[in-house]
Amino acid sequence: MRLFLIAAVLLLVSCAPIRVNYDYDRTTNFENYRTYQYFADMNTGLSELDTSRLLDALDAKMTEKGYSISKTPDFFIDIKSKSYQEGPKSTVGIGMGGTSGNVGGGVSVGIPVGQGNISREITIDFVDHNKKQLFWQSVSESSFNPNASPEERSAMLKAIVDKVLYQYPPEDK
Repeated sequence: MRLFLIAAVLLLVSCAPIRVNYDYDRTTNFENYRTYQYFADMNTGLSELDTSRLLDALDAKMTEKGYSISKTPDFFIDIKSKSYQEGPKSTVGIGMGGTSGNVGGGVSVGIPVGQGNISREITIDFVDHNKKQLFWQSVSESSFNPNASPEERSAMLKAIVDKVLYQYPPEDK
């Protein structure tokens, strides 16, 4: 049963589109950065539990890429998020019309059907500790289910981190 639940969560997460945009300072030498730390006064906009899940996923991915947390870091990480509800995508149209001789008229009204999806945008900034300057940023957008189970939330946040850090550090071109 547990294996089925994990498979279902992974299927759900893999189907949910995660859109990510990146930006970075092209003059940055990413080889100079090996250690990181989070801003102490970081306000992620996530619940305390989701913040912990996101930081765990980030730490695991950063370790996998060869980075480590340090008390004297090369760069700091800042995270901000916001949730918003999109408008409904489906509408039903009701129309009336009439003609008389050469005169015509009509009225049409679109009625929203269902509720819009809730989306969450997470911005992750990498800031050079010495220069106090942003050198890399990602902004991810994905659907968000506030009623998701802890396992689903962890899986979704891990999928976001995987996609966000997929091409970090950027390759020299």
